[in-house]
Amino acid sequence: MPRLAANISTMFQEWSILDRVDAAADAGFDLVECQFPYTVGIDALAGRLERNGVAMVMFNTPPGDVESGELGFAALPGRFADLCSSVERAADVALALGVSQIHLLAGRSPPGPEGEKAFKRSVKWAAERVAEAGLGLLIEPINPIDNPGYHLTDFDQARAIIQDLAQPNLGLQFDLYHCRKAGRDVADTLDRLLPLIRHVQVSSVPDRGEPKDEDIAILAKLDRLGYAGVVGCEYVPRAGTVAGLGWRDRF
Repeated sequence: MPRLAANISTMFQEWSILDRVDAAADAGFDLVECQFPYTVGIDALAGRLERNGVAMVMFNTPPGDVESGELGFAALPGRFADLCSSVERAADVALALGVSQIHLLAGRSPPGPEGEKAFKRSVKWAAERVAEAGLGLLIEPINPIDNPGYHLTDFDQARAIIQDLAQPNLGLQFDLYHCRKAGRDVADTLDRLLPLIRHVQVSSVPDRGEPKDEDIAILAKLDRLGYAGVVGCEYVPRAGTVAGLGWRDRF
């Protein structure tokens, strides 16, 4: 059975960010993931993880100025220096927290080939850089409905980049929500891309709430296919985190 990681950015919001680690452990999670750990004291977060016997498995590179609409730099022509700085920061935090994989945010790029050229250059550099620290790099297609202008929205585009660059530590982050929201057949996409998948995330369409039966069926399929990675629970509980954990029993 795939191991489940609680996303402490979206779950356990009834607690402060550090206390969410305690709450996740009390709820039976020994793994967590996080969207952006950069605003938390890293030493304090590392201590809280160690105290609870919980491992953090993944987080994103810094997004930039969220207020102005930034969501990463990798596909932005002319922002390569910012991309490098964000990856360096993420690698430092990953090593401090014992995290093994980083998700590289592509960013919102203008239409045209320059964005793809910039993205491939960034992915290659970032994969090589974090490999020096023994870390893995993930790229994730994000649906264009919720995130207009985001560069990486297509799963076949992601597959082509991963296969073309052929970096051993580069893999796919597969989010069931983004796949469904983009109108893709999840089971078919999973069958085609499974060898490239290094991390999975789950939440339900349309509200990003707790997994529904159709999502649980896909997680069971992952198990049958021999997926040995982690499933991150990146959902927003509908009526309280602990009250909504019953879906795990059905899984």
